[in-house]
Amino acid sequence: MPDRARTLDEALRAAQARGLPRLEAQWLLLHALGRGLQERAWLLAHGEEPLPAPAAARYAALCAQRRDGVPLAYLVGERGFHGLTLQVDARVLDPRPDTETLVDWALELLPQGQAADVLDLGTGSGAIALALQARRPAARVWALDASPAALAVAAANGRRLALPVRWLHGHWWDGWRPWGDESAASAPPARFDLVVSNPPYLAENDPHLPALRHEPRQALVAGADGLDALRAIIAGAPARLRPGGWLLLEHGWDQAAAVAALLRAHGFGAPAHRRDLGGHVRCTGAAWPGTPGGGTGSPAAG
Repeated sequence: MPDRARTLDEALRAAQARGLPRLEAQWLLLHALGRGLQERAWLLAHGEEPLPAPAAARYAALCAQRRDGVPLAYLVGERGFHGLTLQVDARVLDPRPDTETLVDWALELLPQGQAADVLDLGTGSGAIALALQARRPAARVWALDASPAALAVAAANGRRLALPVRWLHGHWWDGWRPWGDESAASAPPARFDLVVSNPPYLAENDPHLPALRHEPRQALVAGADGLDALRAIIAGAPARLRPGGWLLLEHGWDQAAAVAALLRAHGFGAPAHRRDLGGHVRCTGAAWPGTPGGGTGSPAAG
């Protein structure tokens, strides 16, 4: 940020001249000033006010980080997701608007006011689990992650939003244990009515990875073809779903056919799909037709 930017308007113009979109420049300036992101009207009304030197230094640092690709949500400390304001940082993925497609689909399968057991695998910031708990308060929602650092972010969001999601530490279907004092007395059921997941799904050589270098790699990459996590989730889901329960998965824009094939191979019903905001098939899911005893009749299931 040039030293000559003396007013708020001048600071904004300088940031935009160096490549920041107007809205991002405004949010970063509000954050540097210690004001809420919703105070854009104040910023517009006070554009001729001088920018204090400490705030100017903070703003310059924030703008430089944003130009280097640090997610805006990390810099301002929050992200809106499905009507909730989540606190996020570099311990978790920055929740994407496209993931709201998965939440919308899950809500279609969860009747309002009806009790249901729901599991979010790889919860990260808790975005999916918290959105489902907020929209379906009668549901019992569990959320699992392998990262204690991510669970700390998710649990803090749950406390701040007063949403009673139960947190679990483990790796997909293995090693589950309650995480946090609020979850200690709440053991998960043997089977769930709905399992949702936005797992890592990028390949090790994905060309988008350099642009995502500030986000946790373990939440992005899943083996040579990007399908390792999806394979593990689909393989273990039959033992954890009630008959008629659904498994809903977010995946890469070009992975729908592979995910559908995995679901069929493990004994699921006909796969269905949902498109993201850009029109790509982003989510694939299917119902588990197993019997109460767990049998499937499919040698590939399990």
